[in-house]
Amino acid sequence: MSNQPTVRIAVIGLNHYHIYHLVDVLVEAGADLASYFAVEDDLAGQFSQRYPQARRAGHIRQVLEDESIQVVVCAAIPDERAHIGVQAMQHGKDFFVDKPGFTTLEQVSTARQAHADTGRTFSVGYGRLTSKAMNRAGALIKGGAIGRPLQTIGLGPHRLNAAKRPDWFFERKRYGGIIADLGTHLVDQFLYFTGSSSAEVVTAQVGNYNHPQYPELEDFGDAVLRGDSGQTGYLRVDWFTPDGLGTFGDQRLIVTGTDGYIEVRGTCDLAGRPGGQHLFLVDQTGVQYLDCRNEEVEFGERFLDDVRHRTQIAIDQDHCFRVAELTLSAQDAAQAIPT
Repeated sequence: MSNQPTVRIAVIGLNHYHIYHLVDVLVEAGADLASYFAVEDDLAGQFSQRYPQARRAGHIRQVLEDESIQVVVCAAIPDERAHIGVQAMQHGKDFFVDKPGFTTLEQVSTARQAHADTGRTFSVGYGRLTSKAMNRAGALIKGGAIGRPLQTIGLGPHRLNAAKRPDWFFERKRYGGIIADLGTHLVDQFLYFTGSSSAEVVTAQVGNYNHPQYPELEDFGDAVLRGDSGQTGYLRVDWFTPDGLGTFGDQRLIVTGTDGYIEVRGTCDLAGRPGGQHLFLVDQTGVQYLDCRNEEVEFGERFLDDVRHRTQIAIDQDHCFRVAELTLSAQDAAQAIPT
């Protein structure tokens, strides 16, 4: 990698703390963080302390019009992300954004057109891409460890931490809905692990069970998906993780195949094993536990190589758009649960 040309990146939008993970993934892979733009002085101050090498731009145009920048990284307010991405693409830059990359199907259509027009990519940082256990699960499934994948069950509970959330977090138009937001990881996992090239929404629902003080918040959502070859996916997301759990949420994925199943416990193991990145494989011969904390994940390096060589190895562009379209279709189709 040391002989490869350095990829220069810049940041637009610091509204979600996931920006630090996105930037770290690329910087640790060898990217040069050149500059950033944010209108909020408090967020800019925090970012500057962590990345003193980055220059703060006085206007978004200073980033967009800087021809030395090849990638724009973004964690702006969700409903602003797609517009920023399209601008970046129109200025000859690839775009790497926190989930959800989109809050409406119209935004996805616009980004698809921008990709067709410019050849630049719009990549969403789905959690699977940098998860050690998810990467190991993918390798096992592709190697036939559980036979033909039939179904995924994805659970994405989160802790609300309402007092620490900004006002936009509770505005439906701004955050896009709970399935559009938290569910996007689980839709990505369904399409990827089952190998579905397309899918439909069988049913979906959302509700606000316990937060009447935030009338536009959805604190629960679930959906059933069906793939083009009959694979099924169930996803459930919520904001009900109790304070007693030592992480933001007990993230789980189960992939069932014709010859076995895999369960990924990404953030914790209630049986007492420390940390996250746990994987359980059950097949015809027995049960295996795999500690994936030392697995190598090369997403950052592959992403930068894609930028250099105009390939799509780290994440396929069409897959990225299909995930967004299916997720937003589920959100739009979701029936409101009477509460």
